[in-house]
Amino acid sequence: MTAADRDSTVRLDLNNPVFQRDLFGLQKAERHAALDMLGKLRQLTWNQVYRDKGLRWEKITSVEPPAGIAALYSLRITQARRAVAYRDGDFIRLLSIPPDHDTTYGKK
Repeated sequence: MTAADRDSTVRLDLNNPVFQRDLFGLQKAERHAALDMLGKLRQLTWNQVYRDKGLRWEKITSVEPPAGIAALYSLRITQARRAVAYRDGDFIRLLSIPPDHDTTYGKK
């Protein structure tokens, strides 16, 4: 990964139907918190995403990524929820917001 890759601004892909279902299914306060986090995320560089202690960008090693995806990651989307995503160039492609921590890591 080059310095340019780390310093590029994050672009969001929110088009996954599972992610949309999960996001719109959140209770109002949690949905607003998630939207605030997404707003923050789109202002960051990738280097900032990797270092941000609030996001806690973590590689998910307990789940095999789908074909064509190098690795899946989790990040804090609200105080109580994590989202599953992967990096595709400058894009963070959000896949889901599992209902609990264990599901995020494939333990249920």
